[in-house]
Amino acid sequence: MTLSTLLVDTLADIPACVARALREDIGEGDITAMLIPEQQQAKGEVLCREHAVICGTAWVDEVFRQLDPKTTINWLVQDGDQVVPDQVLFTLSGNARTLLTGERSALNFLQLLSGTATLARQYAELTAGSEVKILDTRKTIPGLRLAQKYAVAVGGCNNHRIGLYDAFLIKENHIAACGGIALAVAKAREIAPEKIVEVEVENLDELNEALDAQADVVMLDNFSPSDIENLKHLNFGQTKIEVSGNITHETVQHYISSAVNYISSGSLTKHVQAVDLSMRLIK
Repeated sequence: MTLSTLLVDTLADIPACVARALREDIGEGDITAMLIPEQQQAKGEVLCREHAVICGTAWVDEVFRQLDPKTTINWLVQDGDQVVPDQVLFTLSGNARTLLTGERSALNFLQLLSGTATLARQYAELTAGSEVKILDTRKTIPGLRLAQKYAVAVGGCNNHRIGLYDAFLIKENHIAACGGIALAVAKAREIAPEKIVEVEVENLDELNEALDAQADVVMLDNFSPSDIENLKHLNFGQTKIEVSGNITHETVQHYISSAVNYISSGSLTKHVQAVDLSMRLIK
């Protein structure tokens, strides 16, 4: 899936995603906000407390659009911008109850997606100058698959398949059930000849089987950096090589090799630390 297609699908998903978040947070009503006079107006600003790459502006906009479309938001940054501690990200004005009711949901989206984009930017910088592309995985927060994959792209990394429907990834159990790598690849070509066929392998024999079957991509699962260096003499033909398995921000550089096209890491979306944000009302 291209970034432009991902963006279109992500934008289409935002209203339902935000509606779920507001429903679980507000329930029958924000009883604390009821302490404030119903027609009282207020202004606020949201600050970032650390270095970060911002992502999630559309989710924030949608939170306040659903609560009260009269709310005004003035963004001082955009997705992909790097910010510094105590930088103001946006100001907002409108009904005081609305601002306080939407605060947590809006910041939850912004801090999580900015955290994802920030980590992706760190990975991207570590592989700058090489031909290797960093890929995410399906290890995302349930219900936020498209949002996190968008954040990974904003941070400068790349997306693996979006789900179980847009590419084949033939693993150990698929191979066993199909009767072998060659049979599994052949069946995949028969089912959906236009889709990418990837095979996960655990040793050199399986790698050679996948290459003989002309898989589009072979994923080397838990191969060590030295194992990968020893593969440089192989003729991969048109097959791309991906490495995966417990690869983190601290170890990713060890896997950069001329034999490798892709490095995939679940850490991009499952080991995310939310960015520290805060909202305060101002006069």
